[in-house]
Amino acid sequence: MARIAITGAEGNIGRILLDRLEGHDITALTRSSYDDIDSTSLDITDRDRFTTVLADHDVLIHLAANSSPYAEWDDLWEPNINGTYNAYYAAVENDLDRVIYASSNHAVNMADIDSPTEPETMSPDAPTVYPETPPRPDSLYGTTKVACEGLGAYFAKRYDLEVVNFRIGWFMTPEQLEATQRDSDSPHPEDAKRFARAMFLSHRDCVHGITRAIEAPIDESPLTVHAISRNDDRYLSITHTQRTLGYQPRDNATEILEER
Repeated sequence: MARIAITGAEGNIGRILLDRLEGHDITALTRSSYDDIDSTSLDITDRDRFTTVLADHDVLIHLAANSSPYAEWDDLWEPNINGTYNAYYAAVENDLDRVIYASSNHAVNMADIDSPTEPETMSPDAPTVYPETPPRPDSLYGTTKVACEGLGAYFAKRYDLEVVNFRIGWFMTPEQLEATQRDSDSPHPEDAKRFARAMFLSHRDCVHGITRAIEAPIDESPLTVHAISRNDDRYLSITHTQRTLGYQPRDNATEILEER
């Protein structure tokens, strides 16, 4: 059993992890207090507080960030870059074993989107993206994820810290996936629908992937993996995720939509 801290535990993914992660002692870290979450308060931009709350933990799952691919720089750099630096700093100060960093598909999508102004689209001939494909951020948000993967590489090598860059697709319920396939307000509606089908990450596949990121022994650090379901339309390769973490996704956007 590992003692695990989760930042951004009040978010969509955080709440599912709190509900479904099994076999570990979980500390929920949230910016504010919530009636339905037993949590410890943390402003991730407060380095001293971050260092204090990570005491006696083994693993950090760092989810907290401004996650909008349409956000402007002034709303991104403080939580996404400074907050992530503080996460790694606090992890090293407390001698944690591993940090699982919630990176994003938006760190590598620019060659695959239909328009450089529409980061949530996918061109029909989108090339396959592998973990070793050079970063191609599609937005300022994606740029912060590239920068923080770089921070993880530095801390991994400088301090012998295990780091997993967990590049998340689009975390959705089947109902939310179905809604993306109806009328879209995107100027590129078919490409937006294709993107949703390609990036779909189901709740159970996400929990399974994070569980493997916590528990699997890793031979490389940082380890960069893609976290999407086994979607027919995917262009992010999940082979490395399967081989290094033992990830076995069960859901497929196309199959889900055909059943609804």
